[in-house]
Amino acid sequence: MTTLQVNGRTQQVDIDPSTPVLWALRDTLGLTGTKFGCGAALCGACTVHVDGQAIRSCVTPISSVAGRNITTIEAVTSDDPVGRAVRDAWIKHDVAQCGYCQSGQIMSATAFLKSLPKGQKPSAADIDAAMAGNVCRCGTYARIRAAVADAAGSLA
Repeated sequence: MTTLQVNGRTQQVDIDPSTPVLWALRDTLGLTGTKFGCGAALCGACTVHVDGQAIRSCVTPISSVAGRNITTIEAVTSDDPVGRAVRDAWIKHDVAQCGYCQSGQIMSATAFLKSLPKGQKPSAADIDAAMAGNVCRCGTYARIRAAVADAAGSLA
């Protein structure tokens, strides 16, 4: 039995400790917002936060996150100023096309924006570096960059 802290709730999972976080979230806990993309931490579709840091859940075993705070896309809400800013910017810039990568993109963007010192506006290069490893097969990278910049500006 492994104890996980997911979206502010304590969850007990009775699965192999080497099971990737992704599958514990999706198959055991029913949190399907986190997506499977590549299984090799190359595409970012499976991005979640562990103690506020963006990680790739497809290659992270649950044993390494036991007792730590895991946040999934389901917990990024309008109650959180950063989550609200990202959501509003995503809508304003019409970022989503097919939508498959969006949960991972949003999780990376929110972790990045929360890591910035208050009032700091990131450069395009900063945004590109923070979002590297999040693949969008539809190619909406310019809209993603604009949305992250806009969200950062609204938080300043």
